Amino acid sequence: MTELHTLTIAEARALLDSGEITSEALTESCFERIAAVENQVRAFLDITEELALEQARQADLERQSGGARSALHGIPLAIKDVISTKGVTTTCGSKMLENYVPPFDATAMARLNAAGAVMLGKLNCDEFAMGSSTENSAFFATHNPWDTARVPGGSSGGSAAAVAAMEALGALGSDTGGSVRQPAALCGVTGLKPTYGRVSRYGLVAFGSSLDQIGPLAWTARDCAIILGAIAGHDPLDATSAPEPVPDYLAALDGNLAGLRIGVPREYFVEGMQPGVEATVRAAIAALKDQGAQIVEISLPHTRYALPVYYIIAPAEASANLARFDGVRYGVQSEGDDYWQTLANTRGQNFGPEVRRRIMLGTYALSAGYYDAYYKRAQQVRTLIRRDFQQAFAEVDLIAAPTAPSVAFKIGEHNDDPLAMYLEDVCTLPASIAGVPGLVVPCGFSEHMPVGLQLIGRPFDEATLLRAGDAFQHATDWHKRRPAL
Repeated sequence: MTELHTLTIAEARALLDSGEITSEALTESCFERIAAVENQVRAFLDITEELALEQARQADLERQSGGARSALHGIPLAIKDVISTKGVTTTCGSKMLENYVPPFDATAMARLNAAGAVMLGKLNCDEFAMGSSTENSAFFATHNPWDTARVPGGSSGGSAAAVAAMEALGALGSDTGGSVRQPAALCGVTGLKPTYGRVSRYGLVAFGSSLDQIGPLAWTARDCAIILGAIAGHDPLDATSAPEPVPDYLAALDGNLAGLRIGVPREYFVEGMQPGVEATVRAAIAALKDQGAQIVEISLPHTRYALPVYYIIAPAEASANLARFDGVRYGVQSEGDDYWQTLANTRGQNFGPEVRRRIMLGTYALSAGYYDAYYKRAQQVRTLIRRDFQQAFAEVDLIAAPTAPSVAFKIGEHNDDPLAMYLEDVCTLPASIAGVPGLVVPCGFSEHMPVGLQLIGRPFDEATLLRAGDAFQHATDWHKRRPAL
């Protein structure tokens, strides 16, 4: 029989429904896999084996007595460590919160619990979700399962690596400027950034409040549809949560692309993109055409401003959000001679260099005399970027583009060059700035490493995105490739 940890969520659900396997056996298989490969991958910050097996046994009992609560009932998932989990350490990959145990669940976590999902543990990430490689974690770097000398991407690198290494059937990540999509591409898995407001941010430790969004990672678009269906929907605890109805995402997966108009923006094939990445993405777009989609060249003219706009808005919001970490109410405190010295020591010693860099960038952009020149102007250009997408979606149903300009780079390769690291997100930032949804599906390999195709959709039209991703995966087998760990 197939090793259970290699199953997709949809496959595992069918076997659970038929009684051929149990959630306990499925969960044990994941822990056996974690024991076998975790020392190479290093995806987990906290492994909650006792809790997970208890949840799995409970799911089995409920299935026997009353049937499944949901499509996720008894399915083992893992959670990025920026999402609050009651009674389980939530560190955000930072020394600042090394021993913080939340007294509440994030809404997305509460909804997974209500669906009967099993939580395997908490996953490594760049500190406070700031980074593109998961090298900025205060604890250790995560490694790409396809080549452990390379990064998995970031900031949800632990989430992507755990799925790619077959340690979990799916995972939650968060995406502020590409932090679900870029690691999904670099690790050869499927990842979805929902529309801003589609999934509650309550209990997601804030980085950029106007950008952050929780999203799923798994092997297939179908699996991402299952997870999104469980966590999406309005939440009165989050003022930015949209009161939009949640459709049946699985019902939209008809395997059909006929009649879809897909735009290809010329601005996304950027200078410096690796030729192998461009060729692989263009071949994937040709495959969409072969399936009946109409391919249209479009322009998103303000794309070139997305990088500077993001690196003003996101650090400014981070500067405000991270002001709460002062060592007084929660988190670590590094004592000094007086309050101000204690504050300086706490923040100086317990935030890592990338977090300090972004706080300083953001504080500068918000400071007197510079606010209008930087933050206000960035917000004005953000409106132009959003307008580009509105105009494009008047002509096309979806946009197809690269996810990252390169395949996964070597660990340490960009350590002395923050700009090179920031450029890794050049293809994912515009959709985040505009608040529109983006789906990444594996579409091939370059230099023996995975490449991801990024599909971008209209606001709150994740159903069409998932339909296109699922149809692409019916016609290709890239999502079936597994690393030889």
